[in-house]
Amino acid sequence: MSVKDSPSPSGAYQQSPTPQRKSSIFETDEEKPVLSVEGEAKITKTVDLNSDGLCTKFSTDSSKIAVGLSNGATKIYKSDGMSCIYQLNDEETVSARLPVTSLSFVPTGKARRGELLLATYASGLVKFWHVSSNKALHTIHEPSQVLSSSLSPGGDQFITAGSTEQVRIYDVATAKQIHVCEPSPNVLVMDGHRCHIFAVKHHPTMKHIFVTGGWDDTIQFWDDRQERSIRHISGPHICGEAVDIDPKFNHILTASWRKHDSLQVWDFGTGRLIKTIPADYGNESLLYTCQWMGKNHIVCGGSDANMLRIIDKTTLATSGQVLGLPRGVYSLDFDHNTKSLSQHGHYSPDVTTVAAVVGKSLLIVTNNLKP
Repeated sequence: MSVKDSPSPSGAYQQSPTPQRKSSIFETDEEKPVLSVEGEAKITKTVDLNSDGLCTKFSTDSSKIAVGLSNGATKIYKSDGMSCIYQLNDEETVSARLPVTSLSFVPTGKARRGELLLATYASGLVKFWHVSSNKALHTIHEPSQVLSSSLSPGGDQFITAGSTEQVRIYDVATAKQIHVCEPSPNVLVMDGHRCHIFAVKHHPTMKHIFVTGGWDDTIQFWDDRQERSIRHISGPHICGEAVDIDPKFNHILTASWRKHDSLQVWDFGTGRLIKTIPADYGNESLLYTCQWMGKNHIVCGGSDANMLRIIDKTTLATSGQVLGLPRGVYSLDFDHNTKSLSQHGHYSPDVTTVAAVVGKSLLIVTNNLKP
């Protein structure tokens, strides 16, 4: 079974309707795509995962990169050198052999017992891993697929969502469920999702507010003290980690799994569409993932065109990109802590490292072109 190649109403993970090349980079001359690295982008490392990757996340101090795999394992790599230092598995994940669907490192101040990692699984498992000991400190069994999660900025709560209409809120310290959000029984009222939910995102500054996105072409706004969603945006078709919030301007970034109007910016307060960011001509991609990258950039990735793209927020022009990858980019994250010397001779948090999952490979890309 090909995992998360494309969404399908019959199940969360289905084979892509478009032909797929083999996963490893690059296997035969006949299957070798034309790889192109353009502008302010450089591939610094390609790591063989030995299984399809579905999600990736930098640790809070950026010293490690976690990658969740389709076989249920989570690999932890050292950012410096990319050696695999831990593999998180137990009897439940091995026997289920279903994908890891999302990852979040618990902020250091909350992880008094050592470094903790929140992982969710298509089997319905939710686990808090003690990274260095490879032990699951807490395990939650949800009754359906868990496809997305979000850890609150303060690290005291987390949210899960997936193949049902329910959104569950938990306490981090106890791993106990404290609230469930869901739509009303009246399907004519759009006060929650009516299909699979693939993205959950806490607001970075509003403690009780979060948003979700999924297959029903809506972004739902929630208050974790209420049962129903408080309002919604219609339009974005979300099929991955494709919703992000800019804390400075209070803008929502969405990436849709479609060729047209795929990358869009919305006003959080009003829900008004601010801008549809145009794709580069001939390189339209069905987007799985996006993030605001520092103050001045956007990073996104997807399939069909199989690309990773870095965009200047001011000009909305592509500043760097990797094209012709052998598989789509399903998930990405960037080093939020790096302040590197830019091409213009000053230190910038926007000059950083991006980790991207591409089939059975983890691609490490930087927009720092200094030697």
